[in-house]
Amino acid sequence: MAASMAPAILIAQKPYHLSPKTYPQRTPIGSSTKRSVTIASSSPSFRNGSPPETECPVPWDQQPVNEYQALSSSFPFSLASANLRDYCIRLSFLGSSFAILVGLPVATFGNSDVTNTSAVALSCGLGAASSGILFVMLVVLRMYLGWAYVGNRLLSATVDYEETGWYDGQIWVKTPDVLTRDRLLGSYSVKPVLTKVKFTLIGLAISLAVCVIILVDVENPKYIPVNTKGKVIAGVYNEEAARSFEPDAFCGDSDLS
Repeated sequence: MAASMAPAILIAQKPYHLSPKTYPQRTPIGSSTKRSVTIASSSPSFRNGSPPETECPVPWDQQPVNEYQALSSSFPFSLASANLRDYCIRLSFLGSSFAILVGLPVATFGNSDVTNTSAVALSCGLGAASSGILFVMLVVLRMYLGWAYVGNRLLSATVDYEETGWYDGQIWVKTPDVLTRDRLLGSYSVKPVLTKVKFTLIGLAISLAVCVIILVDVENPKYIPVNTKGKVIAGVYNEEAARSFEPDAFCGDSDLS
């Protein structure tokens, strides 16, 4: 009898598992998928190449960290991210090349009718230097605008983006991890570059002002040398020179000299 009860006991002790039922999620009727502000959620990213851990709906090329990487490797913005020595050498090379190839021929052509060779040489040199400094200023200004734009996007808590397709003019709120990473990158990588570029602009502006002031003073002197008797100076009235060219006009006039 004990042997006959053993199978029954074993059968009664067999565990029985209940499988949970899963219900498909239904989308409410009339719900709209277009939103002006996108908050990070568990929905996967689609067609933007972003890593799954960030779940960022912003297209890959419009994400601030990718914009920073593209900017730091493109010309001329990569010049600002170099060390100070290479930065100064490259800017000097750009300015010198433009001054020699463009500024000097233009300045020489503009002063071709002047007879004073020393003044011509000084004027041509100052004109070429001014053109080179102005060219470098424009390049540095473009660099400053580009780095400032990327820095603002890194430090901001939201990202404005445009996606080709159904979504245009969207705003994505950064997750805490992404915001921390972007702000560290903006504070320690972008802000030093902006400071360096800003001081460069100030120095170039002062140099350009000095060159222009000297150039104007050379081309339009405000004083006449003392020992100019009997010499003809271009642009300056001289009575003795006028007497030599038109003696009839001074007939009967006493020589005041």
